[in-house]
Amino acid sequence: MNSLMQRVLRNDWDRLPASLQAHHQFGPNVDVAHMDIEFPVWMKPYLWLLHRFGALLPRSGKQLPTRVEKDVVDDRQCWRRTMQFPDGKRFTFNSFWVPSDGNRLIEFVNPLLGLEMAVRVERDRLHYDGVRFVLKLGRLVVGLPEWRILGHTTIVECSLPGNAFAMDFRLTHPIFGQVFRYAGTFTTQIRPPWNGLCDRPAGRA
Repeated sequence: MNSLMQRVLRNDWDRLPASLQAHHQFGPNVDVAHMDIEFPVWMKPYLWLLHRFGALLPRSGKQLPTRVEKDVVDDRQCWRRTMQFPDGKRFTFNSFWVPSDGNRLIEFVNPLLGLEMAVRVERDRLHYDGVRFVLKLGRLVVGLPEWRILGHTTIVECSLPGNAFAMDFRLTHPIFGQVFRYAGTFTTQIRPPWNGLCDRPAGRA
């Protein structure tokens, strides 16, 4: 069965290197990494608020042990991210992806709020460009300009030797510049399914 990313990329899926195809494969798997998270100090109160709604993380750090568990439930690809900090605290960031029109997908951080992104393959790299935030109210979907929330989202995933890949996520505000970034190097492994569990509340462990 085709994965969500295969459905969105269509023929461009075949242009992805093997490690990125493994990362976006159909079925349960886990990415293991060490992540860097950085943002300006003044962003911390906003990030705490956003984290209460299930988005992003309000702590910075270097080389943080990270697990990104993925599974498919119905038409959703579910993501469960866990970061371990040096003081022993763990933060989780959960979301689910659904396909949108054309080469787009929507990542929902809770049942109501999501980010629509356009994806493309360029020089063996997978690029995501934020299009708009969406608010889902029953069957009604309301689009919200990116700049009114945080800024423009970009993600770049590129293949590395040894079945690894690098990911770089950035939020750039039109006035304040880069306001959030996390990046790391990952390897993908197969893992057991979640037995039907998908989106769980994000928070601190």
